[in-house]
Amino acid sequence: MVRQAKGWTQAYLAEKLEMSINAYGDLERGDSDIKLSKLEKIAELFGVELNELCCSSEKGFVNLSTGRSKRNNKNYCSISSSIIESSELAHKLEKSEQLNEQQNKEIELLKEVIALMKKKVA
Repeated sequence: MVRQAKGWTQAYLAEKLEMSINAYGDLERGDSDIKLSKLEKIAELFGVELNELCCSSEKGFVNLSTGRSKRNNKNYCSISSSIIESSELAHKLEKSEQLNEQQNKEIELLKEVIALMKKKVA
């Protein structure tokens, strides 16, 4: 859900993690164990500290020991709504900042047009 909230495909994240799409899909489904190095990279990509990602069940992020995969009875990571909401808010904030930047550019261009029109009139 975090990946989707960021607008990333499985292929994109798999590439960033230097793994196959199938292997990444196995991670998402909880069908495969995850190495610490991959977990560190995921934390980096999501923009959170590893301890926030792994050890903050109070904050509602990832709890590594709360479930088992139905398919192979292995532990899996569950991601709760707090990190998803945080990711969605960060994405919305980024979009808002881009819109504000675009509006500021348009305002500056309009000011230039007004200045040129005033020169023509004078």
